[in-house]
Amino acid sequence: MLGSTHGTLTMTPRQGRVLACGEPTSGGSVHSRADDSDTVGIDVSGRPLHAPVPDLDRFFRPEAVAVVGASDAEGRPNTGITRQLLAWAEHVGARLYPVHPKRREVFGQACAPAVADLPEPVDVAVLLVADPLPVLEQLADTKTRFAVAFASGFAETGQDGALAQQQLAEAAARSGVRLLGPNTNLNAFERFRTDLDGPAIALVTQSGHQGRPLFALQELGIRLSHWAPTGNEADLETADFLSYFAGRPEVGAVAAYVEGLKDGRRFLLAADRAARGGVPVVAVKVGRTETGTRTAASHTGKLTGSDATVDAAMRQYGVIRVDGLDELQDTATLLARARPPRAEGVAVLAISGGTGAHLADLATSAGLTLPTLSDAKQAELHQWIPDYLSVANPVDNGGHPVGDWRGRKIIDAVLAEPDVGVLICPITGPFPPMSDRLARDLVAAAEETDKLVCVVWGSPVGTEDAYRTTLLGSSRVATFRTFGNCVRAVRAYLGHHRFARAYRSPFEDAPRTPSPSYRKAQALLRPGQQLSEHAGKQLLRAYGVRVPREQLCTSAAGAVRAAAQVGYPVVMKASAPRLAHKSEYGLVRVGLTSASQVRDTYRELMDITRTEEIELDGVLVCQMVDPGVEMVVGVGQDELFGPTVTVGLGGVLVEVLGDVTVRVPPFGEEQARAMLGELRGAALLDGVRGRPPADVDALVEVILRVQRMALELGAPPGSESAGGLAELDINPLVVLPRGQGAVALDALAVCR
Repeated sequence: MLGSTHGTLTMTPRQGRVLACGEPTSGGSVHSRADDSDTVGIDVSGRPLHAPVPDLDRFFRPEAVAVVGASDAEGRPNTGITRQLLAWAEHVGARLYPVHPKRREVFGQACAPAVADLPEPVDVAVLLVADPLPVLEQLADTKTRFAVAFASGFAETGQDGALAQQQLAEAAARSGVRLLGPNTNLNAFERFRTDLDGPAIALVTQSGHQGRPLFALQELGIRLSHWAPTGNEADLETADFLSYFAGRPEVGAVAAYVEGLKDGRRFLLAADRAARGGVPVVAVKVGRTETGTRTAASHTGKLTGSDATVDAAMRQYGVIRVDGLDELQDTATLLARARPPRAEGVAVLAISGGTGAHLADLATSAGLTLPTLSDAKQAELHQWIPDYLSVANPVDNGGHPVGDWRGRKIIDAVLAEPDVGVLICPITGPFPPMSDRLARDLVAAAEETDKLVCVVWGSPVGTEDAYRTTLLGSSRVATFRTFGNCVRAVRAYLGHHRFARAYRSPFEDAPRTPSPSYRKAQALLRPGQQLSEHAGKQLLRAYGVRVPREQLCTSAAGAVRAAAQVGYPVVMKASAPRLAHKSEYGLVRVGLTSASQVRDTYRELMDITRTEEIELDGVLVCQMVDPGVEMVVGVGQDELFGPTVTVGLGGVLVEVLGDVTVRVPPFGEEQARAMLGELRGAALLDGVRGRPPADVDALVEVILRVQRMALELGAPPGSESAGGLAELDINPLVVLPRGQGAVALDALAVCR
């Protein structure tokens, strides 16, 4: 039984808000302070709440460009680049000025000896020099807005290169010039097609080569509006371009190839801006493996970050993470061009039972819903499809009906089903003339419906007229080459719109000012030390997390008195700083029911600590807590994102099972509940083998309180709010049956 010494957790009504902590009731409820002012630009941890949005219009559409290091000498690398830029400038109507100290003209154009001699301020200076630092310093007085540093040999090469890159960044900041690169290329100045319409894909890649497949999508009739090759990101970074693209009316989706994030918070703010605007972001993020992480670091010289944290952070803000460039192409294209779904049901229309079954397996495994078509709809379909074929979904039309007037009737009938929002038609190979007729019917139906029509054209040749002209010629049909990419893209499409409909920016409700809990906690922290269990529980109590009744004792007689006050049966534990695994030393005893047992146990614990040379601050005499579901809730520090909150199945098997999930604050109640749903053992909270359901509401409340602790005490070093909490583990947190709360039985806290 739980006593009432520490009260109960008071549930605060929230609409996806971050819990605001105030004065706990003996470890009980907390109350919000007046910290909702939108005029405050930072949260309680000292981090920004709004994404900076650079004005990049003149970067992507410059009127005047300088090429520093321009050349027309045969065999020189700069010659090809200069020629490319001259052709691009002529194509877009920009004025281009070559700059070279030893040339009077380049390709017949007058050449300025230095940037100071340019006839007018330029929008962009392209630096084709091995050492861009002196040129950046010269640009300070020229009113140049942007510079592109083409040279490599910076942070990707090691410590010396990182120092040189830092000098570049500082020079850019002093000059007021926004710098792209170094170690980048000129993909931003490619010749984009202007004859394509509809929503466009904006592209951000840290490696220019990795963007080539997406740029080639234009040859399939898919519009691209921008390409930002960010390179080492000494100044301008992925987040800057993402923030900018999120506000561009022509951008239907952003596709990104990311090797490392320069600033985790800025990336999340940019993703938040895109989420609030309903702009889908699809990203390949390398670094899933140790090898990928090492290679990315050598390429761009930036942190790839903990992949689990990166993955969770992207999910929080709706960034759709994919693995391959082909998947990036297909998913970004679908999200850019497709209208919002009318329903989430997927119907599969196939000319072969085997093909339909295969695709249905893949779709169902991916979490898509294939609703069984109504009896009336199946009867309607059997007007044109033989009765021996199944039309429940997948719809097997047998092949021949697609070759005549029946094919369009079947397509329209399936699209008319209210539960169907997506129609997928797999065509594993061409079989003219029927496949030609089927392609035309699918395009015609797609033009007349507001539902999504997808076609998988499985032919490895890809030169067929039905594919190249009919299907790719329609902006209303989403055409894929593989079953897997189609299924994953449709899942991302439905998931994005589900996410966008429910999205509320967590930054709107992020706490701006410290709570009274923060001031109490500060007095408990010890820089550079691991707190004892007793001090760790005091920290939890300060933030309203419920702990058992307990007393810290320094004598056997005191332990006996404490046991009488706490109430038998009791638990006794050694409590000392830097004592992480008490059970391994035999320093935890449970179920003590008498004064003699308490007295003897105290002496035994003292003997062990003397033998092991453990310096105690005392012995805890604790209340026994009824059994429940054992969870772990913790705080960590990620080098990119700062404080993180982890939740998982706890107890002694936490390290064995590894059933945990993570979020980056700030987040609200919806995300806290989503964390629980991601656990493999989530069913334990629902009650199994006759056990009652656990108090999930109380668990969510603890997660939100711990999040507030992470924000206030896990702030960056040097900020006014810095409290110095490096790590926190509540393990186990016993979640009792519904309505009875959750109790932290142990706490390990490490100060920065």
